[in-house]
Amino acid sequence: MSRVGKQPLAIPPGVTVELENRTVTVTGPRGRLEQELPDAITMVRTGEELRFERASDLPTDRSRHGLSRTLVANLIAGVTEGFETVLEMVGVGYRAEVKGDHLLLNIGFSHPVLMKAPEGIQFAVNADGSISVKGINKYLVGQVAANIRALRPPEPYKGKGVRYRGEHVRRKAGKTGAGV
Repeated sequence: MSRVGKQPLAIPPGVTVELENRTVTVTGPRGRLEQELPDAITMVRTGEELRFERASDLPTDRSRHGLSRTLVANLIAGVTEGFETVLEMVGVGYRAEVKGDHLLLNIGFSHPVLMKAPEGIQFAVNADGSISVKGINKYLVGQVAANIRALRPPEPYKGKGVRYRGEHVRRKAGKTGAGV
């Protein structure tokens, strides 16, 4: 049995969970999210708890057991608390600015980069110059943050670029001395 998949999942107050045709719909104070369950996984509701069961011990069913529970747990966490990823910019003149639902980035190119926030995502620029990407869908928050980071990933010599908060960038030694 999967260690993650066999754990019961508590439903917090104010959150409704519905299952219809293999689609789990979670509604909470921050919004509504949906997730499709694999065919071999069944969700059983007992009171204010959810349990996930698998049809067989096939490797594919075993791997999807814990995944299904985690995906539904992320839906519940998203509609109650939401998710946030913070990006830091390192470099001279690197700036970010929020204009409506767009993020304007000056990250060392000859032109500013304008990114539109997908539906359900909000941008914020913090006092220290870092960028916060917030939303209720964990996958979408992570993907938008990865797209921003991909515009100017950190380089290994000076460490300039856009990185996740807490990300360690391995630095390389540059050229040393004049060739003799």
